[in-house]
Amino acid sequence: MSRPLILVSNDDGIRAPGLRVLAEVAAEFGEVLVCAPNEERSGFSHAISLRASLRSERAPEFGERWFAVSGTPVDCVYLACLHLCERLPDLVLSGINPGYNLGADVFYSGTVGAAREGLLRGCSSLAVSVQADANPEVALPFVRTLVPRLLAEAQAGTRHLLNLNVPREGGTKGLRAARLGHRRYRDQVAEREDLAGRSYFWIGGPPAPLSGGDDDDASDTGLVGQGYAALTPLEIDITAPDLGDWVEWISASSGRSTGQD
Repeated sequence: MSRPLILVSNDDGIRAPGLRVLAEVAAEFGEVLVCAPNEERSGFSHAISLRASLRSERAPEFGERWFAVSGTPVDCVYLACLHLCERLPDLVLSGINPGYNLGADVFYSGTVGAAREGLLRGCSSLAVSVQADANPEVALPFVRTLVPRLLAEAQAGTRHLLNLNVPREGGTKGLRAARLGHRRYRDQVAEREDLAGRSYFWIGGPPAPLSGGDDDDASDTGLVGQGYAALTPLEIDITAPDLGDWVEWISASSGRSTGQD
């Protein structure tokens, strides 16, 4: 029986230390193919290059089956799943990102975007992030715990999209399941002037300290602030739970607009 095929990607680029660490632990559980952007593509969310050509080059200085792609994290997973891999991967791992992806970060993160694309391609996927300035290896005990379960459940036909965040101390209190919390940033727009006197802008500020706020013991932001590693199951379907209210409102509105009783 062949070993599982594990695709490893990230948004920090082919040279990122966290990518190498994640590929090494993936090799403990299966055959590994690494496909990552040829340079940093942080914050690219689920961007895909539909109107631009892509180039894929082998990166033998990192490993035999390492590929650097001139595109986004999602491009890398898409290209690998549909072309570079000899078959559909059993698992997609994305990371290890140097900085949390908590709360609404999942909508901006290229790390999570790559994992989400894995699920869209039909693969169980795990996005892995650690606290800024942390050694990426602090996440490995949790990755080693999660990968066997993800592989076993994928073989049984159940696929997941998981987002793992690990504090600098390595989640010494253990691993907890978490909902998405509320990550706060110091929103800002900085207007500057280039040498020709033209204005340009830098947007986005640094994250505010994780102080709890209205988060609780069940949120990813609350748990990592307390020293836990937080695991958040995500879904492709982001339909709001109050869909029924809108169905009733549209039905009633349609009746009024057509003069029906």
